[in-house]
Amino acid sequence: MLSKAVQKYINSLQVKKYRNQHQAFVVEGAKSVLELLHSNFEIQHLFITETFQKDNTAALRKGSSYEVVTEQELVKAGTFASNNAALAVASMSHLPPLHVVPTDLIIALDDIRDPGNLGTIIRIADWYGITTVVCSETCADFYNPKVISATMGSFTRVNVHYLDLPPWLQQQTATHKVYGAALNGNNIHAMQLKPEGIVVLGNEANGIRKEVAEQVNTLIKIPAFGQAESLNVATATAIIMDNFRRG
Repeated sequence: MLSKAVQKYINSLQVKKYRNQHQAFVVEGAKSVLELLHSNFEIQHLFITETFQKDNTAALRKGSSYEVVTEQELVKAGTFASNNAALAVASMSHLPPLHVVPTDLIIALDDIRDPGNLGTIIRIADWYGITTVVCSETCADFYNPKVISATMGSFTRVNVHYLDLPPWLQQQTATHKVYGAALNGNNIHAMQLKPEGIVVLGNEANGIRKEVAEQVNTLIKIPAFGQAESLNVATATAIIMDNFRRG
């Protein structure tokens, strides 16, 4: 049975203040919890249903202690409207400063505030083999439950760094091509692209901030063929990454 004290603790981790205080975050659902079990994250608590236990005996033999609870208990503790599988509390990991910047593709995000978009972008990065995502300090919190859920487990494989984006980009311009997605950019379909450099994508409503755009070498855009005013930032990320990988 999931105690009231533990349920209260898990509920508190929905708030950034308490995630930072406890240095812990929540992972929900079968796919994400399985990815967590195969990762290097330290698991503090693991609660599973009988169904999840029966279906994943091999993964559970790896050593993490767990408690079997009901679906109703998982729903009360977590953020999902239904959860017939698992919920875990894991300790945050702390990445070293990004002193050595990879030479392959990097995604840089400027003020991406929607947690679902951030999580989806992390999943897209994982799909395209991109292991480094750089976020401005105003982006959604990586450990937000909605971000973790939207990654579908990719949070275990993609390193997400938060930093002051304009000066960091300025430091990279001598050694890296810095691309910025903008409506007045060059048609990405007409460019010869290599899978390397830093690709900056901006806020869902306002695009890349002026101080960030000043550090961009090349503006790029996805050409439109219809009447839609704009693309969702996660959708745009996928299209742009696909064009870079084609090169």
